[in-house]
Amino acid sequence: MSDASDEIEARIADLQGWRGKTLAAARRAVLAADDGIVETVKWRKPSNPAGVPVWEKGGVLCTGEVYKDKVKLTFAKGAALDDPKKLFNSSLEGNTRRAIDFFEGDDVNAAALTALVREAIAANAG
Repeated sequence: MSDASDEIEARIADLQGWRGKTLAAARRAVLAADDGIVETVKWRKPSNPAGVPVWEKGGVLCTGEVYKDKVKLTFAKGAALDDPKKLFNSSLEGNTRRAIDFFEGDDVNAAALTALVREAIAANAG
């Protein structure tokens, strides 16, 4: 496991309640898409010293941000992806990115999320 993977594990462990469980479930679904996905942590700043978990293969696939009221997965090329299960529910107005906001009580549709990550991998390869 990489240092970034360890950091993401620690971040999930530090989160209490539904946000940690949601980020962990999303992370499992993302990593299930392909053995070659690399975890990194980017965009550290004073207001967020832990940074943002990032999953990459051939470029950024998606990021996992945690807020007080939601866990947000933002797909770098989300606007170009096929989303038959209608997972995207945020940042829909942009020309490039799309996001999935998970709120307390929301379930992570692991199969659909894994399929969406595979679409993102194909978009990065294309």
